[in-house]
Amino acid sequence: MAKNKRRIVVLGGGFAGTGCIRKLESYFRNDEEIEIVLISEDNFLLSTPMLPQVASGMAEARHIITPIRAICKKTTFYEGQVSSIDPHGRIVNLRRTGRKRGIGVRYDFLVIALGSKTNFFGMKDVEKHAHTMKTLNDALVLRNKTMDMLEQSETEFDPIHRKSMLTFVIVGGGFAGIETAGELMDLLIDARKHYPGIREDHISVIVVESGPTIIPGFGEKLAKFAYGAVVKRGIDVRLNSAVTGFNGIEAAIKKLSGEGAGQEEVVRTNTLVWTAGVAAADAIRNSILKTERGKLVVNEFLELSGFPGVFAAGDCALCINPETKRPFPPTAQIAEAQAKTAAANLHALIRNKKKAKFDYRAKGHMAIIGKRAGIATFMGRNIVGFWAWILWRNMYLSRIPGTEKRIRVLLDWTIDLFFGRDVSRMDVMKKPRSVGFRETEEQDIW
Repeated sequence: MAKNKRRIVVLGGGFAGTGCIRKLESYFRNDEEIEIVLISEDNFLLSTPMLPQVASGMAEARHIITPIRAICKKTTFYEGQVSSIDPHGRIVNLRRTGRKRGIGVRYDFLVIALGSKTNFFGMKDVEKHAHTMKTLNDALVLRNKTMDMLEQSETEFDPIHRKSMLTFVIVGGGFAGIETAGELMDLLIDARKHYPGIREDHISVIVVESGPTIIPGFGEKLAKFAYGAVVKRGIDVRLNSAVTGFNGIEAAIKKLSGEGAGQEEVVRTNTLVWTAGVAAADAIRNSILKTERGKLVVNEFLELSGFPGVFAAGDCALCINPETKRPFPPTAQIAEAQAKTAAANLHALIRNKKKAKFDYRAKGHMAIIGKRAGIATFMGRNIVGFWAWILWRNMYLSRIPGTEKRIRVLLDWTIDLFFGRDVSRMDVMKKPRSVGFRETEEQDIW
């Protein structure tokens, strides 16, 4: 880094991170004294709301990702996993791999948008055996597991074993859980025609939700509609319940309140998808930065207390809604809004202007709850059924950067209207873990 330059480093390539660099580029496009650096573990932006559609075969995996280098104009991109953050030394350390030494990246200003990781609440057996829905690899692995269960159950004559193969448990009744359950049920029903030995009553999709309703955030009327529509699709919804253990063969489900409270049921299943709970990324959890509820504590400007010029946005930022007095939910809309505020306040800080408070006005919420059906609140109106489904598609299609990717996803959706699902099963390799960074190891300082 040249001595006369000031460097802004953005950590994370999700909606918050990429949204922030695009806004920063608009501010400093012609400023040669400002250098913008984006660091992300993956070299693409993932449209996470569409992961369930990849798991069901509705959308092609490569069509919901956009290369970050295609988004960057002025920004320097570096692919790497953040190991630690040193706010006093103003340096971000990246993990080394088997072939590359660790790297320390110096910064003058920092935006932390590392998102979150799945929280298993200390249940090691669940963590070991459950599937998650956070990454593109997760969606592909779940789809392959589903097809594998269909293939194996076709030649399984023991009804108990066959039932366990065709029972799928989704933990969490939020957006991710309900949309995953709906897409999974659609895939199973559509694919069943290729498996003459499997009847519809052999298939079971169970949603386990600890709260009294699914998809919290919607009003009571929409929540009831969603519950009815999901149940009508044949999905078994267990409210006020929690999974307390899973060994890969059996899931223990405990009733938390209401009739039968305290009772525990064992469900035989080979597939459990965990979408309940998030925790801070390791680099945040292991840092000296102040956290609460697994998130970075920020002020009304999204700046970290005690560290001027360090901001946080997206799922990793604990930002309280002044109206509800509760944290804003981890959604793409809020991540993008926080990214714009963080970028604007960085610009104000560099230009010695007044910073602006984060002020979010919800445009609405929407979720897909089954085949060509959804629920939405938009501009103060409640929308259900087919038109909510159309609204969801239009909204998230518009969030995909680049015309090419939007057309490809639109073609995927159009093809689904006329042709059946592809039941091919492809092997997916797990991404190898990088070697952990150590303070004593040799590293480059950039």
